[in-house]
Amino acid sequence: MSTIDTGNDIYQGLGLNRPSEESDSAELTQEDFMSLLVTELTHQDPFKPMDNTELASQISQFSVVSGIDQLNTSFSSLSDSLVSDQALQAAGLVGREVLVASDVGYLAAGRSIDGVVGLDTSASSLNIAVYEQGSDRLVREIELGTRPAGEVAFSWDGLMDNGEYAPPGRYRIQPRAMVDGEETAPYLLTEARVGSVSVGAPGQGLALNLDGLGVVSFNDVAEIH
Repeated sequence: MSTIDTGNDIYQGLGLNRPSEESDSAELTQEDFMSLLVTELTHQDPFKPMDNTELASQISQFSVVSGIDQLNTSFSSLSDSLVSDQALQAAGLVGREVLVASDVGYLAAGRSIDGVVGLDTSASSLNIAVYEQGSDRLVREIELGTRPAGEVAFSWDGLMDNGEYAPPGRYRIQPRAMVDGEETAPYLLTEARVGSVSVGAPGQGLALNLDGLGVVSFNDVAEIH
């Protein structure tokens, strides 16, 4: 409940000091206002009655503040409802696969690293280089050949160029495309599994905890599988 200035006029009219703002009674409720207004009208000087304009002004000011409080209450209820809806939607995301803009993929045991590469124009050649996370050691290079403009899906099952399978962990993915004789870096979307979801405060949205990749905002998700 907000404190309004009209209360000062009423307390002064009754010759009273306004309670301290630190006190809970500093907030003037609708019942308080009406009670004080009736008291003021009852004890006013009959030869100097309150001006109708002044009376209308006090009532209208209180009505505006009261209306704002009701509006704030409505918005608060709406916000709580939206957060509840988000929580229900979030429950359905756990275990799903999502595409996010990341050059890191997580190779889980018995799984693959999948993703999408986007080409603005056709490429004479396209390849995906896979590096050990945190080093420059190339473990696998996947040739995807000539590709037209658009999105190209890729998948790495963990098999390295030496014929062995890479251990589970994080790997850096780097796509390369040759366009008009020049090497370019297409945009990259990496697939990851949603392990859990956190519902933030109103206005903060959902935060997804992706297996092996950490936390990302739901707004950063390009696609849900």
